[in-house]
Amino acid sequence: MKTEELTAKILDDNPSMDNYQLAIAVSKRTDELLNGSPSKLNIDPKKIKAADLALMEMAEGLLKVKGFVGVVK
Repeated sequence: MKTEELTAKILDDNPSMDNYQLAIAVSKRTDELLNGSPSKLNIDPKKIKAADLALMEMAEGLLKVKGFVGVVK
């Protein structure tokens, strides 16, 4: 699946999250993967970019992003 499709799927599944919050979440997961955290998918992390792997994990619902709540005005 393309990056744009993965991003759209994640944002559709998490309506309280926006693009900037997604970027922060992907960045944090990417750092974890680069620092040795095991992948939650059955994919060799050496054959795919860490950011793409983080997006794939999030799109599959294997990761829950905590702390993002819609702002009430």
